[in-house]
Amino acid sequence: MKTRNKLLTLLILAAGDAAATACINKAIKLSAISRHILENESSSSQCYHWRLGNIHYTKEGNGKPILLIHDLTPASSGYEWKEFSKRLTKDHTVYTIDLLGFGRSEKPNLTYTNYLYVQLISDFIKSEIGHRTDVIATGDSSSLAIMACSNAPELFDRLLLINPESLLSCSLVPGKNAKLYKLILDLPLAGTLIYNIACSRKNIAQDFMGRCYCNPYSVNSRLIDAYYESAHLGASPKSIYASVKCNYTKCNITNALRRIDNSIYLFGGEELDNMAEVMENYRKYNPAIEAITIPKAKHLPHLEAPSRFHDLLCPYLEA
Repeated sequence: MKTRNKLLTLLILAAGDAAATACINKAIKLSAISRHILENESSSSQCYHWRLGNIHYTKEGNGKPILLIHDLTPASSGYEWKEFSKRLTKDHTVYTIDLLGFGRSEKPNLTYTNYLYVQLISDFIKSEIGHRTDVIATGDSSSLAIMACSNAPELFDRLLLINPESLLSCSLVPGKNAKLYKLILDLPLAGTLIYNIACSRKNIAQDFMGRCYCNPYSVNSRLIDAYYESAHLGASPKSIYASVKCNYTKCNITNALRRIDNSIYLFGGEELDNMAEVMENYRKYNPAIEAITIPKAKHLPHLEAPSRFHDLLCPYLEA
C-alpha cells in the first residue's frame, strides 16, 4: 500500500513538473514574439513557396541583383541586413532571405543540413532572381554560398563573405555525443526548455556585446528584442539550433574552394581572434581569393556600422 502511494505521489509530482515546464515554455514563446518587430520592419515582404516550406524574403531597389544571406545562429534572420541593405538599393536589386528554419520563414521539425541549404539557395536564385547574382554571406553561411557556387557556378557572380568560419570548423561532423544531444533537444518539454535557456534574451545580449559588436555600448534593446523574437518564431525554432549545434550544417569545403573560378572576397573583423589566419587558410586552397581586414570590427560589422562597412565593400562590388 505504501509503495503504491509513493508511486502515485511520484506520478503526480512528475505530471505537475511537466505541466509547469510546458507553461514556462509557452510563456517564454509568447513573450518573445509579442512585439512583432520583424513584421513591422519588413515593408517589402514576399514569400517563396519552396518544397520544404515557405521562405520569407524581401526585394528592394533596382540594378544588378545581390542576395544577402544571414548567419546561422538560431536568432539570425534577414534583420541582420536591415540598415546595410538600404545603402545597396540605389544601384542594386537587393534580395534579403530568411533561410528555412530562421526568422519569419517556416520552421519545420527536421534535421537541417548543409546540402539542404545549398539546394535552397540555388532554387531561390533560379526561381525568384532569375539572373547570375552576387552573394554576400555572414559567418557559417559562407560555406553554404561556397558549396552552392561550386555546384552551380552559372548562378553566381561574386562571393563576398564576412567573417567566414575556419576550414577546420567547416569540416566537423556529428559525433556520438552530438546525436545524443540532438535526441535530448528533440524532446518536447525538456528539449524546448534547454533551447529557451540557450536562446534567452540575456544570452543573445551577451553574444552581441562579446562576439558580434566591437563597441558593446552600440547594442540596444530593440536589436536584442528583434533577435530574441526571431529565435522563438515558428513551429519548431529549436530544430535549427539542434542541427547547428550538432554539426549537421557543416561540410568540408576545401575541394569546392579549389574548383570555384568566381571572384571571392573575404572580409575579416580586425578584433576577432585568428581571423587573419582563417582567411589565409582559405587562400591556400584558392590563391585568387582576396582577403580584406575590417578595422575596428568584430562579427557583424554590417549591422554595427553599416555606412562604414558599405564604403569598404563598394569598390569590390564595382570591380
